[in-house]
Amino acid sequence: MHTRELDRRSLLILDELVATATPADLDLPTPCAGWTLADLLRHQVGENNGFAIAVRHGSAPDWDGDLGDHAYRAYAASVDAYLAAFADDAVLDRTLTIGGLGDYPGHIAARMHLIDTVVHGWDLAKTLGRPYEPLPEAVRDALEFAERIPADPEVRRQRGTFAPVVELAGDVPEFDRLLGLLGRSPGWERPN
Repeated sequence: MHTRELDRRSLLILDELVATATPADLDLPTPCAGWTLADLLRHQVGENNGFAIAVRHGSAPDWDGDLGDHAYRAYAASVDAYLAAFADDAVLDRTLTIGGLGDYPGHIAARMHLIDTVVHGWDLAKTLGRPYEPLPEAVRDALEFAERIPADPEVRRQRGTFAPVVELAGDVPEFDRLLGLLGRSPGWERPN
């Protein structure tokens, strides 16, 4: 299955999670250190809109997501914008400037987005205390790409992308490995 289709289906899973969030949930802590649920949703809205702007205009400056007065509506609108922008196959061969991250072919940008979709789905589920079952094909695609991301903590800090790699002992499931590569502890639980 193509990355864009995996991302679309993964976004549908996230949509169900975000739709359950109440205004009171927006202050909950997330697995993303220092971020509340509102911060995480702003990041996702900004990223979705930023990628869509990059497709339409070739580049997007650093973006900041605005939740307005209704977080779910802002999130859903950003997903629609992202999916519409990436619907044309020609996008996959175009060079896009993604925020402060650099220039990438569209097919790489789509994989970058898929990684965030899959992993932020886990962040959302953990924050909201909901189950999360990502698509196995999406996990494999994201993991293959995540294994290429520089692990040097200083590079990650300078780019502002991911937390340092969390080393996991032994043979762990693919999804746990993906979480560890992107700086998350698979055992994270929301503080009471």
